[in-house]
Amino acid sequence: MRILTTRTIAAALIMLALPVGLPTTATAAGIGHTFIMRGSVVDVTDGKPTICVGKADGAKVGQILDVIRMTTLPGARGGSGFRRENIGQIRITAIVDDHFATAAVVKGDVAKHDIVELRKS
Repeated sequence: MRILTTRTIAAALIMLALPVGLPTTATAAGIGHTFIMRGSVVDVTDGKPTICVGKADGAKVGQILDVIRMTTLPGARGGSGFRRENIGQIRITAIVDDHFATAAVVKGDVAKHDIVELRKS
């Protein structure tokens, strides 16, 4: 029969309290990029968009991306629908890192929270 000491109990409580299996800060950033932000215009400063598309997504300087704005429409029976509106284009001017790039507006009025998509050739 094993006698539980204060030290054994404390060690067991610490092990139970550890966040096993939860994402770390590093992986949480990846989750946000992959499922939430990818393709988003995250900032527009002085007319220059920063987009959540980077080296890891295959972005290259000079690529043209269409800019889409989603609008919410009242739907049947009180629900909502969405409408995609092509509002312009941007050209990637610099790759910031694996997740972000900066761009120049080719045409249209690009705003934060718009979505960008690579043009299909």
